[in-house]
Amino acid sequence: MDKVIDIEERIPTLRERRRKRTNRKFLALLFIFLIILTVLVYSQTKYSKIQSLTVNGEVLYGEEEYITASKLDIGASMWSFSTEEVEEEITKLDWVKEAAVNKKWLTGVEITVEEYPSIGYLEKDAGYQKLLANGYAVELPVDNVDGPIFTNFGSEATRLELSAQLDQLDPEVSNMLSQLILTEGETESANVTLYMTDGNEVRAKLNSLAEKLDYYPSLTAQLEDGQKGVFDMEVGITFRSYDDVYGPPKEVSEDEETEQP
Repeated sequence: MDKVIDIEERIPTLRERRRKRTNRKFLALLFIFLIILTVLVYSQTKYSKIQSLTVNGEVLYGEEEYITASKLDIGASMWSFSTEEVEEEITKLDWVKEAAVNKKWLTGVEITVEEYPSIGYLEKDAGYQKLLANGYAVELPVDNVDGPIFTNFGSEATRLELSAQLDQLDPEVSNMLSQLILTEGETESANVTLYMTDGNEVRAKLNSLAEKLDYYPSLTAQLEDGQKGVFDMEVGITFRSYDDVYGPPKEVSEDEETEQP
């Protein structure tokens, strides 16, 4: 026989369940309301604004260049920008290889940049410009030239090929470069003349420079003491002393030395 349940006995239980369900809904709505209120209050305080902008890794240009490129300002909302978009804006700078932007705590933004390395100095009519590995010539005055000088590299294509060749060179050889002159042509296979810090001259093709020049230390080791001259690496590799190339040094008499123009 089926058990008969009195509905009157279940009413208190149903009321209790309904009350608990109502309380849960109320608490959920209250929680959501408090979160919205907190966000609204927070957005109106200084703790939601950018209070510090820092830059790390800058060498070629000061931090103001990077802050300007980021389009961020002190006092702007911390949540009004995407770090990825700011990174993209900064890497549009010709001398920037990579950039990373991070939000620090609640009010700070940190920008970290990696600039292209310098490979030497581009000779210009008005002086020198620092030349970077991506072929960009930095438009800032140079007070001190402490690396190789590159002459006649007006073409971006030849500057990029130059950078690629120098990147392949052994550091020992790179440190011996004093000046590199593009003497003929405007393409990757242009002729170049190099003046080395040890007093020798090298003639080569730009697009095979690294391949040939890496032999330089072993070649100079075969020269007699004090012997200097020209290494021709355009096709094979040959050496001629300066006397053979330019003739013996001209003797100057004492009268010629003291003669006034």
